[in-house]
Amino acid sequence: MKSRILAAVLFALLGTSLYASAGQDEAQRQMIQRVTAARQKLQQAEAAKGEQRNALMTEHMSMMKETMDKMAAMKPKAGMSAKEREEWVEQHQKLMQQMMDQMMGEHHLMMEMK
Repeated sequence: MKSRILAAVLFALLGTSLYASAGQDEAQRQMIQRVTAARQKLQQAEAAKGEQRNALMTEHMSMMKETMDKMAAMKPKAGMSAKEREEWVEQHQKLMQQMMDQMMGEHHLMMEMK
């Protein structure tokens, strides 16, 4: 169990560092942290059983909804160059893809529970 947690933490740290680029702003950095935290919650749910799994799934769903709402409201800063705007949009799309991947993982886990 400890090795799984360590692996998840290392993966999260590596994944976060891969997103450091010029197109990123503070709001996107915060979203990366939120998406990473939600991914860790989903991994915990996958490892759990029974009521603990249900509680972790509920927490994950709540985290995902809150993050999705915040991401939907995000917009590039005014005054960005075309290149900066393009990089910002690219980062936003990567975050949205991570959210979709987590939702699919969540769906598969819920189907497995039935």
